[in-house]
Formats: sequence, C-alpha cells, structure tokens
Amino acid sequence: MRRHEFQPGRLLAGLVLTAAGVLYLLDAAGKADLPWFLVVPMAVGGLALAALVGLVTYAVRRDRRDRISASRDQ
Repeated sequence: MRRHEFQPGRLLAGLVLTAAGVLYLLDAAGKADLPWFLVVPMAVGGLALAALVGLVTYAVRRDRRDRISASRDQ
C-alpha cells in the first residue's frame, strides 16, 4: 500500500460514527436503553467537528505548501 497523508478529519468522523453504531447496536440488543435524540445529535455534531478539523488541516497544509513554493522561487 502506498503511503498517504494523515487526514484527522476522516479519522474523527470514523470514530464518531463507529461510536454511534456501537451505541445503536447496544440499544438494539437490549443492553442499553438510549433515546434517539442522544445518538443523532452526537453523530451530527461529530460530523460537523470532523468537517471543521478537515478545513483547519487543509488550511494549514495549503499555507505550508505556499511557504515552501515561495522559498523555492527566491
């Protein structure tokens, strides 16, 4: 497998959705009694946080790339 860059936004989205899925499975199995209005906002909030982390990561990498190309031009 080729190396690829680390993407923390995707990692966070995967972790949040995995946690929501585990909570849903626990509720379906009868091990926990969770109302839907706890899992849905957790998933939506986690996706929004993952989007914010992704945007910050993109901005930092773009700035770093611009600095490197500017130093090569001089």
